Amino acid sequence: MSDYLVKALAYDGKVRAYAVRSTAMVQEAARRHDTWRTVTAALGRSLSAATMMGAMLKGEEKITVKIEADGPATPIIVDANATGEVRGYVSNPHVDPDRNKEGKLNVAEAVGRNGSLSVVKYLGLKDNFTGSVPLVSGELGEDFTYYFAKSEQTPTSVGLGVIIDKDESVAASGGFIIQLMPGITDDVIDEIENKLNAMEPISKLIQSGLTPEELLHTILGEENVRILDQMGVAFQCQCSKERISNAIMGLNEEDISAMIEEDGGAETQCHFCNEKYVFDKGELQEILDEKRAGNEPQ
Repeated sequence: MSDYLVKALAYDGKVRAYAVRSTAMVQEAARRHDTWRTVTAALGRSLSAATMMGAMLKGEEKITVKIEADGPATPIIVDANATGEVRGYVSNPHVDPDRNKEGKLNVAEAVGRNGSLSVVKYLGLKDNFTGSVPLVSGELGEDFTYYFAKSEQTPTSVGLGVIIDKDESVAASGGFIIQLMPGITDDVIDEIENKLNAMEPISKLIQSGLTPEELLHTILGEENVRILDQMGVAFQCQCSKERISNAIMGLNEEDISAMIEEDGGAETQCHFCNEKYVFDKGELQEILDEKRAGNEPQ
């Protein structure tokens, strides 16, 4: 089943909701970065959250989420846009601390508990929006919840889950964001809080195979939910050999010449997707010739 996200309103527009299934996305990230299981869970939760946050944007807008703390896996950096494309990486993919006291993957130990979660929104304006909050647990669901409350002044509940199979593959991944809008009544708030407190852990709901729609129905009640939109989501990097070529073109002529004469070529690797790009001497010479031609006086 392919990954997708749904946007919804509930309780006559007084609640805004998002839910995502991100299993294939997280598996692709784990494959590309060779993450061990606990880091896969941490990166997967971050990817799911950023994907839903990206869905709150429009047009060419995008966000970058950065989680930086005292755990060995961080920083974790994730980019997402309004069309369901997301990419991300961790500084150390090979971390797998002992399980926590509940017997679950110890994401907080890998991420760290002392640090920050920051979000930069690129909205096409002169100044980008930047918000940052201290981590409250390192488990990430609680940390994103705190971010919305403090940085965006929006009462929010964020649930994130990643299930890792015995063979280290991603069995299931997904999450939800529930936001309370102005004008909501105390009775509705109490009803939602009671459902959130009574529901099974998000990881179990995801593992049971609930669709994003069913996830929102479980939390908010099917009779209260109105699905507005559905869109596919995927791990998708924007890097390309052409972009790297343009970056090399931006170097000075001496540096490009050194790549040709001293190094015999160039190789670079994208942090976000681990894709490698190799330029032989002939390709670098073409870039250098084009740069020189562009610098010649008209």
